[in-house]
Amino acid sequence: MASTTDPFEVPEQVRAFAEKGVSQARDNYAKFKEAAQSGNGAIEAVFSAASKGAHTYSTKLLDFGQANANAGFDFLQELVGAKSLSDATEVWSTHTRKQIQAFAAQTKELAELTQKIAVETAEPIKTGASKLFQPAA
Repeated sequence: MASTTDPFEVPEQVRAFAEKGVSQARDNYAKFKEAAQSGNGAIEAVFSAASKGAHTYSTKLLDFGQANANAGFDFLQELVGAKSLSDATEVWSTHTRKQIQAFAAQTKELAELTQKIAVETAEPIKTGASKLFQPAA
C-alpha cells in the first residue's frame, strides 16, 4: 500500500513573518550587545577615574599631613627657644593663627579636589547615558 502524502508546505506569509522575526531578533541582539559593551566601557572608565581620584586625594592628604607635622615640629622648636613667657605666648598665638589659616586653605583645596574628582568620575556615566538615550533620528 503506497501512501501518497503531500509534504507539509509553509505558506509564504508565515515564512516571511518568521524571517522578519529572526531579522528583528538579530538586530535587537546586536543593539543589546553594543549597549552592554558600551556599558562595560563606561563602568571601567568610572572605576578608573575613581581610582585615579582616590590616589590624588590620598596623596594630597599625605602632603597636608607632612606639612602640618613639620609646622608642629617648627612650633615646638620655637617654643623651646622662647626666653620668656611673653615670647612663648607670642610663638603659640602665631603658630595657632598660621595653622588655622593652613587648615582653612587645606579644607578648601580638598573640597575643590573632591568636586573635581566627582565630576571626572561621573563624566563616563553622563557620556554613556547621553549615547544610550539619544533621540531617534
